[in-house]
Amino acid sequence: MSEPIIQIRNLSKNFGGGPDEVRALTGISLDIQPGEIFGIIGLSGAGKSTLVRCMNLLERPTSGTVIVDGKDITALPEKELRLQRRKVTMIFQSFNLLMQRTCLKNVCFPMEIAGASRAQAEKRAAELLDLVGLGDKAGAYPAQLSGGQKQRVAVARALATDPKVLLCDEATSALDPTTTVSILELLKDLNAKLGVTVVVITHQMSVIEAICSRVAILDGGSVAELGPVQDIFSNPSTDAARRLVYPGGASVSQYPVGTRAARVSFNGGTVGQPLIASLAIDCGVKVSILGADTRSVGGRATGTMLLSLPDDPNEAAKALSYIRAQPYITVEEVEYRG
Repeated sequence: MSEPIIQIRNLSKNFGGGPDEVRALTGISLDIQPGEIFGIIGLSGAGKSTLVRCMNLLERPTSGTVIVDGKDITALPEKELRLQRRKVTMIFQSFNLLMQRTCLKNVCFPMEIAGASRAQAEKRAAELLDLVGLGDKAGAYPAQLSGGQKQRVAVARALATDPKVLLCDEATSALDPTTTVSILELLKDLNAKLGVTVVVITHQMSVIEAICSRVAILDGGSVAELGPVQDIFSNPSTDAARRLVYPGGASVSQYPVGTRAARVSFNGGTVGQPLIASLAIDCGVKVSILGADTRSVGGRATGTMLLSLPDDPNEAAKALSYIRAQPYITVEEVEYRG
């Protein structure tokens, strides 16, 4: 495997000081490989936006290191850091376009700052607008564009310095579902054509599912789970991951104290496997579905289902034993104790 394009080691970030100090990130360590589409997800306040801003030192970590393309950017003097930031560019939820500039001039802007001539900048900007499907909008102003078109201009602008990494901070959160799909397809296309590494920061698991190969789940400023998207979707191993991946089917807390249940995880088996009916027919054990959040990913069943267990311990044990024997299914007994 090649050297990671981004290496984060024991990174922490605090805001404020004294009794009012807030620990936004604690001990984050992860690697992002060249050319991959990597996801970072968490609920509000998990620290994901702070983490992505530490990747190009828009926020300077309190401690730890960030190595980009072999250089420890936390140790660079300001002049070298500005040059290094051209390798790691960002797009945002709010687009951040300059409203008084045309689309072409918006894309030219980072090249002008870098010292490119007007002719060079305009030629490259026109090429980038073509690349994102907006070659006919070069003379338009942001106010004349839809949300999806604005984000495409922002993507073109982010590519103007030929970055190695594109950071997408909630880049689709302000868009409708159809436009979100088109922007995600654009990012996948650019990743394939240009080889640019894409880091996607989002609170939507559907975005991770659609575009990412690996994902880090943040919870309380720490990495709760890290791995291939398919693995974490199939069998989330932490409560933080289960809350994000299957929010409707993983919790017994809304049921009465003492409720015994089985949390069943479907790990990529055949869609439509008749588990409940088979349990009743083969074992004579009847259970109720308390909650479920299942889906088909690539034609395979993933998700969780919460089943009530019989009060009779022998019947409950029989049900658990039967479920554990099924392929592509894992099960754990849970009880709500209040």
